[in-house]
Amino acid sequence: MTATTANASPTPLTPKIPATILTGYLGAGKTTLLNHILTQNHGKRIAVIINEFGEVGIDQQLVQADEAIIAMKNGSICCTVRKEMIRMIGDLMAQSHTFDHLIIETTGLADPAPVVQTFFVDETMRDRTQLEAVVTVIDTLHVTQHWEAKEVQEQILFADVILLNKIDLVSPQQLAKLEQQIQAMNPAAKIYPTERSQISLDAILNISAFNLDRALSLDNQFLQKHVHEHDKTIGSVSLSEPGKIDTLQLQNWLNALVQTQRDDIFRIKGIFTPATGQRQVLQGMHSMLNWTAIAPETPLSTDNDGSSDCNELVLIGRNLDESELRENLRKCLIRPGK
Repeated sequence: MTATTANASPTPLTPKIPATILTGYLGAGKTTLLNHILTQNHGKRIAVIINEFGEVGIDQQLVQADEAIIAMKNGSICCTVRKEMIRMIGDLMAQSHTFDHLIIETTGLADPAPVVQTFFVDETMRDRTQLEAVVTVIDTLHVTQHWEAKEVQEQILFADVILLNKIDLVSPQQLAKLEQQIQAMNPAAKIYPTERSQISLDAILNISAFNLDRALSLDNQFLQKHVHEHDKTIGSVSLSEPGKIDTLQLQNWLNALVQTQRDDIFRIKGIFTPATGQRQVLQGMHSMLNWTAIAPETPLSTDNDGSSDCNELVLIGRNLDESELRENLRKCLIRPGK
């Protein structure tokens, strides 16, 4: 038997990196919440993985921080690109000295269950990360229109924390009714009413709220690999056109579009370059469109050629005619000499 040296000490275990999943249906306010987290004086080094449903990435361009941002485009994080997510996280783990918290923002069409599952069925994830919480953001104004969607139901059921967002857009009676419905579905979740996803970070980070036993009680096959089926009638159109845009013509076209197709268009996101003034960001849900200006130094997508004259538009919904949408966007471009 080998003698043990009295002064020998055990090799310290590598601490697991805490992880938070941000989920919520299209337009609920996940990226707004992410920006809120990243711009606070919390002293954390945060790595972020953002998944977007569409080939043009808008959300990662709007994140207002210098943290490591990895964008995953054109797919649901819970299905075909989950292996890619594991690879990305593995790469992050190799440089884990550069960050001490991981945030995954899923696409609005993601069922969070397979994302959560990844933290337990993949060896690297299981050994190197600690899932802290699933935080679900709810759009209190529009959630009833998508209440029966499987993704909405799963996002509520698997949440440890739920933000009832945009409470300034609903009545107290509507808010109380919705809160009762959600409490009946998931009595274990902590619920917070919010405007623009503003919340104390103590309520969502480092709260050790995720409970594997509760996840198994929701689905006893939770740790078994399975395939998640999406609503195949929902798709996206991603458009990118160089040049300057006629802002008034663009706004008139999009206002008419959402009025005529309000039931088919779930989400609109865009970044546009007008002939004069600051670039414009568009955020839309159904028939509601919101325009804001962004600082000139805000970087554009790394997929373009680096030119500041770029216009990007993503629409998510049903019955979207890509060729017609592209043609109408091009009509809004300012022609030379115009």
